[in-house]
Amino acid sequence: MRKVKPVALKNLTFGNGSIYIQSMLNVPAEDVAGNVRQAKQLEKAGCEIVRVAIPNQEAVRLVEAIKKEISIPLVADIHFDYRLALACAEAGIDKIRINPGNIGSDDRVKAVADCCRQRGIPIRVGVNSGSLEKHILEKYGSPTPEALVESALYHVRLLEKFDFDDIVISIKSSTVPLMVRAYELLAEQCDYPLHLGVTEAGTERMGLIKSSIGIGSLLLKGIGDTIRVSLTADPVREIYAAKDILKALDLHTEGVQIVSCPTCGRTKIDLISLANQVEEALRDCKKNLKVAVMGCVVNGPGEAKEADIGIAGGDGCAVLIKKGEIIRKIPEDRIIAELLAEIDAM
Repeated sequence: MRKVKPVALKNLTFGNGSIYIQSMLNVPAEDVAGNVRQAKQLEKAGCEIVRVAIPNQEAVRLVEAIKKEISIPLVADIHFDYRLALACAEAGIDKIRINPGNIGSDDRVKAVADCCRQRGIPIRVGVNSGSLEKHILEKYGSPTPEALVESALYHVRLLEKFDFDDIVISIKSSTVPLMVRAYELLAEQCDYPLHLGVTEAGTERMGLIKSSIGIGSLLLKGIGDTIRVSLTADPVREIYAAKDILKALDLHTEGVQIVSCPTCGRTKIDLISLANQVEEALRDCKKNLKVAVMGCVVNGPGEAKEADIGIAGGDGCAVLIKKGEIIRKIPEDRIIAELLAEIDAM
């Protein structure tokens, strides 16, 4: 397991072994009520850190408005204008995402570093393969993993120059192998907490595939302290996707994990529909359970032994299985209702 420098963010601590789930609001900055509403939806879905874009001075009002309505940390996403970082800090922001190399002279970097240090506000340095510094691109010829790492550490050193080290780093690319290698190199060269993500990952289908590979492979190596699954979709879907990735890695113990078979010619019930209904019905269940939805009696009972509860299909019916024991037979039109009732009672 990688040793990580602890960095506090409101009531959270990066580097304590937890993997925190993030997302970002996508409502226009001028729509304050819409941003507040979406932030509340994300928190309800299980988001642990939420980020909001602050494109101009007028948008700073979002900080106070959103923080009044949520209990999770709020991050201000800022580019180029150091005055926006200072204004957000004064407004009570919990964390700032800014690249110090893009905000101008040393006195501006010092102003942000001093302001954040005094208020206990961490800073995330975020490097993207599509926006590397000109001198680094000229050196490497393309956004290589080494180029991304050099860029990230360049920004970090600008903050360290002014005795600021409450830093989180992200190195993102839409190319999964590039992203993975860059994080591996960075993890070897510093002990700062790392925020993982595949940027511009795509629509929900492809974005989930790319994020699962990129984020998942790094987490299996003990690299990563916070994640965002970037999807061209409702941000709430990002939270569900992130939770599912962590469940699949046995890194998230809260919530239900569904085990279901792909079906075959032996299946005599509408298992695909049943599995989808069960997954949706248990989407927000907080119980730490493994639920099996199996298609037939060949592999079903055996596979379900690994689950806390489940069903194995028969001919127009199913058997209910708890902790490896067959409890009773259920008619097909009662499978969902009785399975959910049993889970509710557990």
